Amino acid sequence: MRDVLDDLMRRYSAGETAALGTVVATFSSAPRAPGAAMLVGADGSVAGSVSGGCVEGAVYELGQQVIADGGAVLQRYGVSDDDAFAVGLTCGGIIDVYVEAINAARFPELAELAKSVDVEEPVALATVVEHVEPARRGAHLVVWPDRQAGSLGSPRADDAVADDARGLLATGRSGLLQYGVDGQRRGEGMSVFVNSFEPPPRMLVFGAIDYAAAMARLGTFLGYRVTVCDARPVFATNTRFPEAHEVVVDWPHRYLAAEVAAGRIDRRTVIAVLTHDPKFDVPVLEVALRCDVAYVGAMGSRRTHDDRLIRLRDAGLTADELSRLSSPIGLDLGARTPEETAVSIAAEIIALRWGGKGERLSELTGRIHHP
Repeated sequence: MRDVLDDLMRRYSAGETAALGTVVATFSSAPRAPGAAMLVGADGSVAGSVSGGCVEGAVYELGQQVIADGGAVLQRYGVSDDDAFAVGLTCGGIIDVYVEAINAARFPELAELAKSVDVEEPVALATVVEHVEPARRGAHLVVWPDRQAGSLGSPRADDAVADDARGLLATGRSGLLQYGVDGQRRGEGMSVFVNSFEPPPRMLVFGAIDYAAAMARLGTFLGYRVTVCDARPVFATNTRFPEAHEVVVDWPHRYLAAEVAAGRIDRRTVIAVLTHDPKFDVPVLEVALRCDVAYVGAMGSRRTHDDRLIRLRDAGLTADELSRLSSPIGLDLGARTPEETAVSIAAEIIALRWGGKGERLSELTGRIHHP
């Protein structure tokens, strides 16, 4: 939903009704994860995607329907034996898509939700997508770590779902939860989709060089909040890194240590050290490799890497800590240019995140999409 939220809010603020289709569950080799969204405007325009093209036409028709009648529909799409290209997923997967009409009357809490997403405040949206009582379908509950707004129809349901939503929000996950008709932990009759909007993960790029500029562009494209840091003010400028969210002039190790102390580094953070200069990269790697982060990579030749390991061991890092270092950085793509090198680094980050091996899919068998 995040990628269509700005468009949705423009229509919402103008008093329009729009249809929002959201993937709430996936099975087998589904192309999009839960939370992927497609927006259909009353003028017939479309933004976003729920399946990468397989079922968008059918979701578009449902969107027009719910705009007209103000309702909501939960629809399952899978392989169609007669015509897989009609409304099915040719990849063989199954997705459940919830399509609802959105306007100020149906969802008065949306503006506050959108504001939190804009300022990167953690927030989750819980929506009743199935209920034995039709009147309770489409109810919304917006959940923050310390408060909530809206209601799913009863205090008991609100309390149960808010508690579970905070658990999902803490781990950055979205998912479909099952309850009894009034929020009972055991039972059935109510399905609630929780869409988590945690702040975007951070990418810290150390070294204000041309490779860093390419990495900043690609990191921003992938949804990271990118910081470029270098101690040399003549190189670390906003002009040289226009696509970074922030450019910091500071010694890398000092900046990283301050961010760790402030609690702004988490398990989703990725760190790319591109300086390949020991006076910069060894101190910052000493800090980085002792952090619980998703990725730490460092640029340099194999000779540079060997020398770096000696220096890091001398600094007191353990074998386990050193094993977390990706160096030389990136996957073997045969990269030459800064842009190609940035792709190889991003590919390694993605592979580690999802358990990929970096091999050619044409030479493998089995599932394409990792769980």
